[in-house]
Amino acid sequence: MRGRKLFIGRNIRAIREQHQLTQANFANQLGISTSYLNQIENNQRHLSANVLLSLAEKFSVDITTLSEDDSNRLLADMIEALADPLFGGESPNGQDLKLVTQNAPAVAKAFLSMHHALRRAGEQLAELDDTLERSGALTEPAPYEEVRDYFHYIDNYVHELDVLAEDLAEAALQRGQKSVRALAEYIERKHRVHVSVANISADERVLRSYHSVSRTLKLDSRASESTNAFQIAHQIALIEHGDLIRDIVNRADFRSEDAGAICQIGLANYFAGAALLPYGQFLDLARTHRHDLEILSDHFGASIEQVSHRLSTLQRNGSKGIPFFFARVDQAGNITKRHSATKLQFARFGSACPLWNVHRAFETPEQICRQLAETPDGVRYLCLSKAVTKKKGGFREPVQRHALALGCEIIHASELVYADDLDIKSEQAFEPIGISCRICDRSNCHQRAVPPLKRKLDIDENTRTVIPYKF
Repeated sequence: MRGRKLFIGRNIRAIREQHQLTQANFANQLGISTSYLNQIENNQRHLSANVLLSLAEKFSVDITTLSEDDSNRLLADMIEALADPLFGGESPNGQDLKLVTQNAPAVAKAFLSMHHALRRAGEQLAELDDTLERSGALTEPAPYEEVRDYFHYIDNYVHELDVLAEDLAEAALQRGQKSVRALAEYIERKHRVHVSVANISADERVLRSYHSVSRTLKLDSRASESTNAFQIAHQIALIEHGDLIRDIVNRADFRSEDAGAICQIGLANYFAGAALLPYGQFLDLARTHRHDLEILSDHFGASIEQVSHRLSTLQRNGSKGIPFFFARVDQAGNITKRHSATKLQFARFGSACPLWNVHRAFETPEQICRQLAETPDGVRYLCLSKAVTKKKGGFREPVQRHALALGCEIIHASELVYADDLDIKSEQAFEPIGISCRICDRSNCHQRAVPPLKRKLDIDENTRTVIPYKF
């Protein structure tokens, strides 16, 4: 937090209300005036070092948790939403938006939900006008998108499940023992569930099938060991911690039952990933080997995707890892998974920037591609990408292809083995990338697909540039 002023009035107000104190009593314990506290809570004054120390001493507040990450995510999403032509190019200035996301995040999230519903309604009207008759179909966000936003705004870290997953790893996974065998023995010994690894019909395309009556968990023999281990851990989560998972879902207060059911699966998946890559052990090894993905993958018997995703979740208070962004992109450029603990926030709509090296990964599937990149806000990143394929079955069976993207701000580059021979001090080494063409203001981009929605076009019939318009 050194080097920048903290305007986090909402957080301070929450701490005060948690202790059921008036502003006068709270200010007295912090050793400041009531008027100063009132200004802090309304983001009219920033927190001083003395106030931070008083919070830590008097109220046992972990000051590392006082950050603007959630506000940054909301701010990025608000800017993108307001770029929609629906608003006619009129939008509040950046300072006004920042005040809303810091002081009234619930209002900002309600606005995003409304915009999401309007956009979804417009898209469905354009494609299937008969859906107008469906009850509620146009006013509710898609369940998967609602769940994805839920994980996005909780920093993709679920402390209760993460700690329990660490306990499972300690109880079931012994050094040198295969995860599949260890977890199969654990679930059979503790819950009398028999694990059957068999050749499931290719037509079924089922990775995991649990039969509660026979207490049999059926896995596909053609899946990788890391996949089967993940599926066993997922089933353990549902059996051992189903009540906790349902409680977390209820607290999330989703708009539909479908979203709640999807989130329940997502939370079990979270537990499984955290069990195979237990927090403390994984973080220590990541630091020791300077975040070498292959070494981490080999050590834990996990896939590169599991390792990359886990690196982006290391946000435990008092023991945080490097803030990474992580995404999974298909060959059309659609982002099918996304999370960012950095300032870089992925577009909610449309494809990813074509200049981002994640697209190049498909050209060299066996390699980890590296890129030094700079976003329009001037922040610089070390970006990694790798193509992955998931094949199941014979010659004629379909193959899933995705590219994984992982990266961090350049200030952390020395902690990654991938930066060793890169010239991170050279201005020319950084490639300009954006988030999405529809919200990117770069005027000289040769790969631009569509003009930015907020900018007025300047079309000159007598002049032809690389792109057929100026703005």
